[in-house]
Parts: sequence; C-alpha cells; structure tokens
Amino acid sequence: MKHILVFTVFITTFLSCQNRDETQFSVEALNDELISLQGNLVPFKSILEKHKGSIVFIDVWASWCKDCLKGLPGVKKLQEMHPEVDFVYLSLDKSQAAWKMGINRLKISGDHYFLQSGWKGAIGTFLGLDWIPRYLIVDENGGIKVFNAIETTDIKLLNNLK
Repeated sequence: MKHILVFTVFITTFLSCQNRDETQFSVEALNDELISLQGNLVPFKSILEKHKGSIVFIDVWASWCKDCLKGLPGVKKLQEMHPEVDFVYLSLDKSQAAWKMGINRLKISGDHYFLQSGWKGAIGTFLGLDWIPRYLIVDENGGIKVFNAIETTDIKLLNNLK
C-alpha cells in the first residue's frame, strides 16, 4: 500500500509539472542573457520588448536535434501563413559556430539568439526544458499564451495564431 501511495504522489507531481501553464516569464528568465547574431549579450526581456505589440512565436531548438529538424517545415509553414507574427529562435546548439551554420544551412528566417545559459540556465529552468523543439506563443503585451507545445500541429498553438 505504501508503494502505491508513493507511486501516486510521484505520478501526480510529474504530471502537474508537465502540464504547467505559465502566463508570465519569471524575473530570472527575463534577466537571462542570450547572444545575438552580432555577438552582443542581450537580456531576454530586451528581446520581448523589441517585439512588444506583436504576437511572438518562440522556437527553442538546436541544429543537431532530429525532432527540431523534423518540425522545421511546420514552423516555416506557420511563418508563411502568419507573416504578421514575429518568429524568435532560441538555440541550444553546442557552439555559436554550429548555431550560425545551422541557421544558414537550414535557411531559417527570423530573430535569432544563442541560449548560452543552456538547458539548466534561467530560461531553461523556467520552461522546465526536457525536450526540444519547444514552442511558445507570447501576446502583444509579453504575456505567455502557449507555454508548452512540442509540435507545430498543437491545437492550442494554432488557435493562438489566428
């Protein structure tokens, strides 16, 4: 009986973490610094401020990630269908050189940043990253509308791009 109780608590905790649905970024995530294509350190909050007034599609990805590459045609299709949406890419590549080569090789257009703090940095921790790609939708005021999508066909993702 004790094992069943422990298992039930574990599963409940695990599922509740997986189904988190944040609506605002944490202060730590907003202050996390990323690297721009020009090599500048940019706080995440500055990236969001740059896109304030627009719906923002955030793609957390890496050029080595098979699932990210598999999802990329879907992202490009969404980008084509929704030219009014700003697309921001946060890379978890292992190096800046690999990141930049991936952008060029894959012909990904949008606003690109290297997530130097990685999976366990402030943004990765806030997102609870355990898988990529990870897609988010941020509204015109910086609020999170979609927190946890891993496929471009996610109904919540599609509904928030209308």
